[in-house]
Amino acid sequence: MPQEDKKVLSAAAAADAQRVHTAAVAEFLDPEKPRGNVVGLGVGVKHKNGEPTGEPALLVLVTQKVDKSQLSAADLVPPKLETMQTDVLAIGYPFAGNGSPEAGIQTLAKRLRPAKGGYSVGHFQITAGTIATCVYDILPGGTVSPPIHGVGIPPKFYILSNNHVLANVNAASLGDPILQPGPFDGGTDPADRIAKLSRFVPITLEPPVPRANHRNLIDAAVAEGEFHDLDREIYWSGAVRGWRLKAGVTVGAVVKKTGRTTNFTAGRITAINATVDVGYGGGRVGRFIDQIVTTGISAGGDSGSLVTTLDNVAVGLLFAGSSISTIVNQIENVRALLRVEVAEQIL
Repeated sequence: MPQEDKKVLSAAAAADAQRVHTAAVAEFLDPEKPRGNVVGLGVGVKHKNGEPTGEPALLVLVTQKVDKSQLSAADLVPPKLETMQTDVLAIGYPFAGNGSPEAGIQTLAKRLRPAKGGYSVGHFQITAGTIATCVYDILPGGTVSPPIHGVGIPPKFYILSNNHVLANVNAASLGDPILQPGPFDGGTDPADRIAKLSRFVPITLEPPVPRANHRNLIDAAVAEGEFHDLDREIYWSGAVRGWRLKAGVTVGAVVKKTGRTTNFTAGRITAINATVDVGYGGGRVGRFIDQIVTTGISAGGDSGSLVTTLDNVAVGLLFAGSSISTIVNQIENVRALLRVEVAEQIL
């Protein structure tokens, strides 16, 4: 098998690892027995001597790799969890808060009408994040699995981004102004108001809720705007052709995004079905399940970017990351929980 192919995990191999993943999470990510440097557990490809093998493994996600001699016996990663071999993947410390977005080249940190995916946006009380794309309500007859698309005229049109970009990490009120560009990039209210917060999925955080009780799937929100102010095209990449069911999202696939800070970037999926602890500032942590982990394709301010395949099929919504990795919500979960249409076809 060519070396490049060994980075890709087949659907059957991924299914084998996923069958033991849930039980392994309960054992290995017990908040009452924290392990040094460990921030999550996912499904990916086993590496030996630094080279991919193509074999499935449970990936222990760590902030950094540490020599075994520097770890206590309790912190060592066992060779197997349940019945599946393990490996260790360093992803840094995933953080979702906007903080101070990095300056970057700032190509997209400016005002644009109609606004495209990739451009700066934000709740009037945050700094700045990124527009994923523009979406509309699932029409009558639309279901989640399998999708049967309805017909008619969408009554509302929205900007799609993260909860922490449009809803200020649960702190916003419905109807709050959304600015484009975001406040950090000079957006002011009412001059740059482009939308109003419409709905968001609340994020469960510790404190106050113990991490073991978290079932976060997405960090996402939508804000209603005027049709003539919104554009479904993503800057540089073009229109989204369709979206992918999570069963079709594979380890090793090459993906891309356009974001407010780092503009256009491409990377590779390194883990799926990941359970990851993500920081939200002020000591707050949210545990997310069923996440995608990629190589580092983002920086502060890219939160909200739509992640797609190279041929423009939506895979996920970028919401967190570190200097070496990026964390992405499955687009199937975003679509289902927010009840919005990202694209008209499953591909």
